[in-house]
Amino acid sequence: MSTLNVETSVDSASMNALSSAISDMGNSFGGGNKRLIVVSNRLPVTISKDAKGEYHFKRSSGGLVSALSGCKKYMSFTWIGWSGVNIPVKDRPIVDKRLAEEFSCQAVYLSDDIAERHYNGFSNSILWPLFHYHPREMNFDEANWLAYRQANLKFARVVRNLLQDGDMVWVQDYHLMLMPKMLRSMIEGTGSGDDDLDELEHLLKEVDPVEDPAPVNATISGIKIGFFLHTPFPSSEIYRILPVCREILLGVLTCDLLGFQTYDYARHFLSSCTGVLGIPTMPNGLIHEGRYAQVGTFPVGIDLEQFVDGLQTEPVMKNLEEFEQRFKGVKLIVGVDRLDYIKGLPQKLHALEVFLSQHPEWVGKVVLVQLAIPSRGDVEDYQNLRATVNELVGRINGRFGTVQFMPIHYMHKSLPFPELLALYAVSDVCLVTSTRDGMNLVSYEYIACQQERNGVMILSEFAGAAQSLNGSLVVNPWDSQAVADAIHEALTMDPETRKANQQKLFKYVSKYSSAYWGTSFVKELTYAPSSLRTRADL
Repeated sequence: MSTLNVETSVDSASMNALSSAISDMGNSFGGGNKRLIVVSNRLPVTISKDAKGEYHFKRSSGGLVSALSGCKKYMSFTWIGWSGVNIPVKDRPIVDKRLAEEFSCQAVYLSDDIAERHYNGFSNSILWPLFHYHPREMNFDEANWLAYRQANLKFARVVRNLLQDGDMVWVQDYHLMLMPKMLRSMIEGTGSGDDDLDELEHLLKEVDPVEDPAPVNATISGIKIGFFLHTPFPSSEIYRILPVCREILLGVLTCDLLGFQTYDYARHFLSSCTGVLGIPTMPNGLIHEGRYAQVGTFPVGIDLEQFVDGLQTEPVMKNLEEFEQRFKGVKLIVGVDRLDYIKGLPQKLHALEVFLSQHPEWVGKVVLVQLAIPSRGDVEDYQNLRATVNELVGRINGRFGTVQFMPIHYMHKSLPFPELLALYAVSDVCLVTSTRDGMNLVSYEYIACQQERNGVMILSEFAGAAQSLNGSLVVNPWDSQAVADAIHEALTMDPETRKANQQKLFKYVSKYSSAYWGTSFVKELTYAPSSLRTRADL
């Protein structure tokens, strides 16, 4: 443990309540009477093949991986997801064996065409922009919708073939919103749950002729299915734009538990069920075809110890010393965002320009270090965004910069973890201006690294974290003047206020960690009714 005083990530009461539910969950496919199976679009492992034909496996990074890795300290589970690359059929037993033994994972194999259309064609070109209130970026295509259904069917098959009595299945995110219905129908012997099952099965075999193995158990019972959406869920008026809005809702309504990041997202989902499907709802769920689907709020967190302990390591301390020397005498604002239109990078830069225009006394005394992590560079919308950001950075640096000073240090790349921690720790302000964000864990990461400096968190009101992080300066990113005023307030805030705000923020981030998120969801799923009972029977 670090020498810093950090609260336990998961309090003892929560762990005691959960221990009986997960004590016999094994992380192997065969052990135990009750197991947890996590299903996501991608495995947390990157698979590569060298020139000699040998496979190499490396644990991946990312928000979902980080969140669930924090959970794994407290509970065991098997992770099912797409392999990420096309593995020849003859090599799959070797890959499957290593994934199971070394990572407790099982791969789903998709053809290149289905994988591309499912991920980029539908999930990221339809659901991602819609769920983030960017319907203009939607480009609906029937072939991509078919691939989305085929991929979900493939996932459902793989999960079904591994199920045992009493298993719990936790499905992650918008890539797999049809899978719960398909899996439930397979379990109950009513097909895949798709109205065009025969056609879908036929088309899937044409492009992916490899037969999946037969289920280990022909009949199973006591299966719990949970679903968690990491993105926002939009208001019903926006959601109804989706041509297949009914099918997507019906795809998840066979779950026992549906989880969302915030109360607003859960409320929007229930409102859409009423508006699109005509189903009456209750504050915490609804009844569909005799089954009660519980709806709850489970804000995701980070693995705090990874950041707090990381600050004590030699590479981080060395980077921190170098950064402090490099930026000596100036206030540092940090921004860490994927280069995505939901992250509000143009809004951030416009606000900084307003601030420097109105406060010339700060020119030469404040620097924005903006990390723009590359994302979907082959998509035209993202290429246009990159060009816009580059133009803004050049204009602002040209207007306010000198030979000795540049107000913006812009990097279009990822940073190694030790450098990222040091950058968080050395910064006086963190600026998040997302136009929509499911949660935004950069804010949590910054807070975790600010025990010494007590930096100020400026946070968009359209990020899910804004509803939880009391002590932040909450802004509307579309209001450049308000963001500029918040930058000035943050830079001039007195030390006592900074410290008081940081203490509140750190206390929240400490308690509501990734492990707390995972164990809370699994605990709720454990006690959710698994039979076809109505709420009145509970």
